[in-house]
Amino acid sequence: MLVLLLALSSFVAWFVSSLAGGGSPFIIIPMVDFLLETQVVPPVVTTGMLLGNFQRVLLFWQDLDWQLTWWYLPGAVSGAILGAFVFTQTQLQWLQVLLGLFLVSSIFSFGFGRKERSFRVSGWFFLPAGFAYAFLSGLIGSIGPVLNPFYLNYGLVKEKMIATKSAHVLVVHVFKLATYAVLGALTIPELGYGLVIGLAAAPGNWLGQLALRRISEEQFRQFVVALVTISGLLILWEQRDFFAFW
Repeated sequence: MLVLLLALSSFVAWFVSSLAGGGSPFIIIPMVDFLLETQVVPPVVTTGMLLGNFQRVLLFWQDLDWQLTWWYLPGAVSGAILGAFVFTQTQLQWLQVLLGLFLVSSIFSFGFGRKERSFRVSGWFFLPAGFAYAFLSGLIGSIGPVLNPFYLNYGLVKEKMIATKSAHVLVVHVFKLATYAVLGALTIPELGYGLVIGLAAAPGNWLGQLALRRISEEQFRQFVVALVTISGLLILWEQRDFFAFW
């Protein structure tokens, strides 16, 4: 039953996230946390996310924006390594609040998904953005789809965004998983649960690819903006004690 629930949640998560430019962790992480112990969530989810994003790269290979990827890789690799070394227990609540507010503001800057761009982004921007994303995700945990507005403002939608973002996220997860393995935080059972999540992602990604072809670019932007806004609200809710303090 445990394996079945993990597989089912993974299938649903990857299908839905195909239409919204991401968001599969919002379904997978709570399910893993509920079924397993909290401390095994990072290695299990990272394993599953690595496999799921690898599948997406293969499915959407022809749509991958290589020029943007070459800008992204140096920053993401160095940020992931540095984030692993600088990992700390310090609660950077103010930073998470700023991220949440930025994500929520996207619904207005994109005109509820009707505007193609809220500001123009060039390829070089993803060098520092990739570094910041990888570093902060290692330092304070999940930071949501914070790069999605930049992908949209660069001009990537639907298959091109899914392909390029999956390749970018894949790089970060490779270095995270390598860090867990080196530090002894990845056991055989955890690897097995991660494989269940990754294998169940395959039919979800395949059906998601078919459904993605049937929606318009404007509908895709609306789904992406909705996801970004919801993730921002969730981050702000998790930091509600920060507002209570003030």
